[in-house]
Amino acid sequence: MNNQINKKSVFNVLILFIFLSGVVDGQSKTNQSRSLTDSLSINNVIKQVISNYPSVKIAEEAINNAESRINLAKTGYNPVVDVTASFANLAPVTKLSFPGLGTFQLYPDFNYSASINLQQLVYDFGRTRQNVAIENEGKAIGEQSLGQVKEKLSLYTVSNFYALLYVQAAIKIKDEQLAALNEHLQYIEKVLATGSATEYQVLTTKVKISTVESQKVDLIAAQKSQQAALNSLMGNSNAASPVVKNELSVAAPAIQSDSILSYAYHNRDEVLINERKTTLAELKFGMTKLQNKPLLNLQATGGAKNGYLPDLAKFTPNYVIGLGLRVPIFDGMKNKYTLSQAQSAITTLAYEADYTKRTISNEVYESEALMSAAARKVTQTELQLKQAQKAYSLAEISFKSGVITNLDLLDANTSVSETSLMLLKARIDYAGSIYKLKAALGERIY
Repeated sequence: MNNQINKKSVFNVLILFIFLSGVVDGQSKTNQSRSLTDSLSINNVIKQVISNYPSVKIAEEAINNAESRINLAKTGYNPVVDVTASFANLAPVTKLSFPGLGTFQLYPDFNYSASINLQQLVYDFGRTRQNVAIENEGKAIGEQSLGQVKEKLSLYTVSNFYALLYVQAAIKIKDEQLAALNEHLQYIEKVLATGSATEYQVLTTKVKISTVESQKVDLIAAQKSQQAALNSLMGNSNAASPVVKNELSVAAPAIQSDSILSYAYHNRDEVLINERKTTLAELKFGMTKLQNKPLLNLQATGGAKNGYLPDLAKFTPNYVIGLGLRVPIFDGMKNKYTLSQAQSAITTLAYEADYTKRTISNEVYESEALMSAAARKVTQTELQLKQAQKAYSLAEISFKSGVITNLDLLDANTSVSETSLMLLKARIDYAGSIYKLKAALGERIY
């Protein structure tokens, strides 16, 4: 009787080994198939996102607007020329009568005039020059802001990319587990018919299948959500089902720890924008000082009109050329308080600069700590996977010896698959932490 049971056990082991070999071969084929269907690399995704995302277009248009403001400020150097013409019928007309001399009309009934007028700024004590400098600084801030928008958008894209990569891999593993469990269920049901298995083993296998199917449903929903988010970022149709490549090789920043903060302060957009804003505030302060300076303008008008004595009806050429000087004396203390506001803005920006540097310092050290922790977790999970694989090998030996059931062996195989998924998650976290550290240091991701 024992010999018969042993023969059945050996037979069952052979069947299970053939089945597990098929699973491993299926995993290999799945990996090959995955490499053939991968279509989106992380660099191409980021490039497409920043090339057409609305927030990038808004920032680019802000730069175009700043360029127009610069050109508008420069027009302060240009003359203003216009043409005017008028016609008027006046009544009653004043007339003077002198005995023996007749009656004289002082102006005609119908008055005509036409002229070309010119106004030219002669000297404004640097107002126009200062205004141009202000607009140039505004454009520089816009360009820096565009880089900041692209960087934040790229980092968000990286996060979405790796989230989609994870659920893709998780679904593959769940498919492999389901295939293994279903084949195992068929095997157990056949063995049950021979009396070498129990109803408990069949029911337990069915529960495992139901659990994995439920997990797969959640993963498929998460995949659709991540695909929709990626389609939105890339500007694709929601009907598209993007597949991303397994790209986890990311080089960590090669920066010494003692210079990491100075590097971040030198490269982060927030710091550079704050410096630009401070310069802009100082320029506005200087512009306010110029508001009470004199203005010297040239005015010239040339044309023709009627109404000159002695021939009132004759259309006579005329011109006027002159200089106009405007000297502010008292503005009701407006300039004083405007200067006070401008100085307050400069002081506020100094506080904001300090706050920004503190925030960056926290982000840099936090990102560095997360990267270090993620690297250790990768190492630990790799060790855990080796241990799971070794445990599976020992389970095979134990199963051959009849010490454990085939369910225990299947659990050991499932543990290998789940640990593989944990390792992928750890590697994704490590790659993501590198991108976050790069962003914290001000390195361009896009």
